[in-house]
Amino acid sequence: MCGIVGFVDQNSIENKEQIIKEMMDTIVHRGPNSAGQYVDEHAALGFRRLSIIDLEGGSQPIYNEDKSMVLTFNGEIYNFQSIREDLVAKGHIFQTHTDSEVLLHGYEEYGVELLKKLRGMFAFVIWDKNKQELFGARDHFGIKPLYYAQMNGSFIYGSEIKSLLKHPQFIKELNQEALKPYLTFQYSALDETFFKGVYRIKEGHYFTYKDGQLTTEKYWDMQPQEAEMTLDQTVDLIEKTVLESVETHKIADVEVGSFLSSGVDSSFVASVLRPNNTYSIGFGDHSYNESVEAKALTDLIDLKNTSRVVTGEEAFAYFPQIQYYLDEPDSNPSCVPLFFLAELASRDVRVVMSGEGADELFAGYQEYGWFSNSRAVRRLGEKIKAMPKERRYKLAKFLKKMPNFKGRRHLLRAASPAEDFFIGQAKVFEEYEADELLQAKYKQAPSVKEIVMEQFEKASQFSETKKMQYLDIHQWMPKDILLKADKMSMAHSLELRVPLLDKQLMEVAEKVPTKFLLTDENTKYAFRLAAGRHLPKEWSNRPKLGFPVPIKDWLHEEKFYQVVKTTFEKDFVKEFFDQDKILQLLEDNFHDKVDGRRKIWTLYTFLTWYDVYFEHNGDKPAVQTIA
Repeated sequence: MCGIVGFVDQNSIENKEQIIKEMMDTIVHRGPNSAGQYVDEHAALGFRRLSIIDLEGGSQPIYNEDKSMVLTFNGEIYNFQSIREDLVAKGHIFQTHTDSEVLLHGYEEYGVELLKKLRGMFAFVIWDKNKQELFGARDHFGIKPLYYAQMNGSFIYGSEIKSLLKHPQFIKELNQEALKPYLTFQYSALDETFFKGVYRIKEGHYFTYKDGQLTTEKYWDMQPQEAEMTLDQTVDLIEKTVLESVETHKIADVEVGSFLSSGVDSSFVASVLRPNNTYSIGFGDHSYNESVEAKALTDLIDLKNTSRVVTGEEAFAYFPQIQYYLDEPDSNPSCVPLFFLAELASRDVRVVMSGEGADELFAGYQEYGWFSNSRAVRRLGEKIKAMPKERRYKLAKFLKKMPNFKGRRHLLRAASPAEDFFIGQAKVFEEYEADELLQAKYKQAPSVKEIVMEQFEKASQFSETKKMQYLDIHQWMPKDILLKADKMSMAHSLELRVPLLDKQLMEVAEKVPTKFLLTDENTKYAFRLAAGRHLPKEWSNRPKLGFPVPIKDWLHEEKFYQVVKTTFEKDFVKEFFDQDKILQLLEDNFHDKVDGRRKIWTLYTFLTWYDVYFEHNGDKPAVQTIA
């Protein structure tokens, strides 16, 4: 696991060695073990390494036999041995035993078809000196980040946006269109980031840059093809593939630990992996302390668990640093415990496994349509979902006109097209609410509908459940879930692996009949049955909680209320918001007149991030003192 940076310059700027070094130094946390760089007349590639495989021989950049191609790579290729064997048989000569070199020779041999052979998480670039062409790609799901900007004749890229800021041609400017969608989605929802002119290479895409021209192409996408399988066959296939994926993700020359919450996903992974160490986090009060349940599970299945309690003082003290490491504002409350959980694990290990991905692949979210506590209502909902589309949509129009009754929301969602109600797993501000707070120039932005319809249109032939999964896989997952997983773990030089978000497991998920995903009994139904073969039933049937974070309690404590208030009172806040209104929201919440915790946290997150990157020039902030 590493970090990569670089640029291709059309103007032959001077001091390339110093520029690339400064870019590399900015992401030293991603790779504290070693560094390497390549510089020629037009290109500079930089690399920071966290040693996981081939500890002695895996330094980068890596060159092909005649040194006409140069590679830097961030990630892990789990099937590199089989690809290497084929390449050796075809005459390629390897200088190392690392997975990185497979990408270089593989690109020489297969071209872009290499990407279809890879199983892993990756972001890499290859500079072809003869063609004067840069080629790069990002993994199928966007587990590893890769950003780029084209400014003043330079193409600049990196694993983290903060490294791009060090390039002399980079112009730092806020993307005004990013703020309004963020207030609804809680994360940076556009393809262009919060930094004007900085974009992500999309998940499942590759790019080429030559003669000042950038082209990007998709090489992979989710394609559900439901198979004729019984429930038992489905559960057998899921279990077999999870076990194989966890085994495959174990590849490392260092110890591999595991995160462990109270939920089924990380518990399933830990029970199969059986690591020497599992790690959990909590917030003191039992209702916010998942480490209690995690310890109970490890006692039952005989695993070692290390946990700690995070205080509110610690959370607020480190919050500016959390936003610094994220690069863009993300008000997902779980960023906070994940930051501290990664630090805890990094004391012992360099690699951990986690449970991200199962909810998106196997329909684990209640927002996919599990809204009623009544099993009878849920059963009726499943019958509605089985109706022909035209009849369902007609029923939805009828239900919309009816007065409210118990179970109406569940039945309406079961009957309606997903695009009528679903935008993903977070919805903080309604758009009209955002407009009431924003200054005029920040109201001009793509609408929520425009953002989600880009994906819904591609999934128009899928079942309603799989439409929602498709949206989350291309929106919520790469721009929130995976982004925070990467940034919070790498902040502590810790590699995080996600065996439940795997190419092979996705091929299984695509086959699973919709009726085995979300049932009247539970979300993620078939997956839970597979997990239940390795876990006590109490764990395999647990409802999804996410990381419980006591924001409500914090915002009712005077000292934390004052921290947020001080931020809301800063002069630059008037640039973005009606300052009086957001202060009134904070005050009303403090006195229990409204429950505004998620809105306040989303505002506080953006303002903290802006303070770090624009008021204080993007330097790593010191830990705050909370009186």
